[in-house]
Amino acid sequence: MAESERRAGTSEEVAPPLQQSFMIPKKEINMVSDMAKWKRSQAYADYMGFILTLNEGVRGKKLTCEYKVSEPIEKLVALLNTLDRWIDETPPVDQPSRFGNKAFRTWYAKLDQEAEKLVATVIPKHLADAAPEVAVYLKESVGNSTRIDYGTGHEAAFAAFLCCLCKIGVLRVDDQMAIVFKVFNRYLEVMRKLQKTYRMEPAGSQGVWGLDDFQFLPFIWGSSQLIDHPNLEPRHFVDEKVVNENHKDFMFLECILFITEMKTGPFAEHSNQLWNISAVPSWSKVNQGLIRMYKAECLEKFPVIQHFKFGSLLPIQPVTS
Repeated sequence: MAESERRAGTSEEVAPPLQQSFMIPKKEINMVSDMAKWKRSQAYADYMGFILTLNEGVRGKKLTCEYKVSEPIEKLVALLNTLDRWIDETPPVDQPSRFGNKAFRTWYAKLDQEAEKLVATVIPKHLADAAPEVAVYLKESVGNSTRIDYGTGHEAAFAAFLCCLCKIGVLRVDDQMAIVFKVFNRYLEVMRKLQKTYRMEPAGSQGVWGLDDFQFLPFIWGSSQLIDHPNLEPRHFVDEKVVNENHKDFMFLECILFITEMKTGPFAEHSNQLWNISAVPSWSKVNQGLIRMYKAECLEKFPVIQHFKFGSLLPIQPVTS
């Protein structure tokens, strides 16, 4: 029996000991010339593989469809609900500057303090040693407490957090849809609430030329959901009525709704890249184009990747194959 099958079939009491020494992840990409090391790394291969596996997993599926929800998924949602509750308990403070409300630092300090404990609630006892390593990605996934900003690098840290949970066997192949629809979608809701409540700045945003001020992955997975949809085409997402009627089923439209709530003026002006994408004839073309754009605009950009941390689960070592 294959190792993976044996591991997948075991309950947590009799799980095989993981021959793994965990470590606190650290930065490895310190200058532009280090970027080649990142692109050759096991971490890059595993991260991109994870994104693409989920992309296939949600293809043609609605957020509201039925899927398996395992115990670790429920625990991850509970963890995110805790973060959400802390926002309610940490109202913005009065300050002269409209942006970057300093109460975010108070909220973040709480996460910084509690992250390992929170992660320990999600992973079984025999994997307790993994908590400090995995918790680093959770702490990195909610924005920067000094700059009070949030961007695609923080989003990538959350995907890396989920990827690590897959690598230690907490999340499994049959959790794919729930990872995106239940966990990542809840994460997005909490991030939108953070962005709104504390008026967070977009990190390294390209302004009107970027896809979105804050997120990227929900556009990838959200376009995959819409592949082969009988009547919704890319040209429809700029139609307010279509968005209002369908956003609860599709992550992509949920993103569009949030943009229109946050921005004023013509869509073509505040979100030019998305406006251009609405002219692409099919969702599969949109999906492929967004994956290419994600690699080029996020994963191959030094200002984003310099903050990425590498450990035993997402190693900087070159791919071994």
